[in-house]
Amino acid sequence: MQTEVLLDRFLSALAPLAPVAVWAHGSLAGGDYQEGRSDLDLIAVLPSLTPRTVWRLAKAHARLRAEPLSGQLHCTYLTPSADPDRRHLTWAYEELFKRPVTPVTRRELHGFGRVLLGKPPAELLPPVSDRELTDFIVRDQRDFWRPALDKAPLWTRDVWVDGGLLTFARASVTLREGRLISKREALEVLPGLGAPVEVVEDIRGRRYGEPGPGVENRAALTRGYLGPAIDELVAAYD
Repeated sequence: MQTEVLLDRFLSALAPLAPVAVWAHGSLAGGDYQEGRSDLDLIAVLPSLTPRTVWRLAKAHARLRAEPLSGQLHCTYLTPSADPDRRHLTWAYEELFKRPVTPVTRRELHGFGRVLLGKPPAELLPPVSDRELTDFIVRDQRDFWRPALDKAPLWTRDVWVDGGLLTFARASVTLREGRLISKREALEVLPGLGAPVEVVEDIRGRRYGEPGPGVENRAALTRGYLGPAIDELVAAYD
């Protein structure tokens, strides 16, 4: 697969920096990966992150830009002693910026992370308590997704419709049952949570089959559902 070719070239590009570990999480680790549709979500642990190292990482990613799927390769860079809750250097959407390694990502890594190189996550990342996971999920729904519903233009884009609904379904199951689910499982759960079926099927078609003609008023349907649904979820667990 093109995915494996890209991963091999990425690991080769990192080799001069002597990575301590490289892990995959998300769909690539959880068995729900769809080549050409899913992101390649990675974490790399490097001995240090000096300004020269950052420059070399930027050059390495720039050299990979011509590779198939390179735009979907996202990697956050840690050091062995790093606090994962801090914001860390990340390559995603073809640029460098900083973001934390969330409790959801850490729970994925501990539960089913795929070791591409070096030490396993359990040796380098602290575990995530159920309380920490719950608090993060509630905060994410309340402080990120709920306010985003007020920004109507965002919801004309696939990434927001898909992300909003799938993240809500996954949050609901994790809060209720304490387990993480895939995006495929989230699509199965959404109708039972009252989500608009036509929008759910539109997502399914784009992710796993042939995209259909689209759903009229998709943004309005999604926003109209998610607002009360998020409010109810947050009220139950906040």
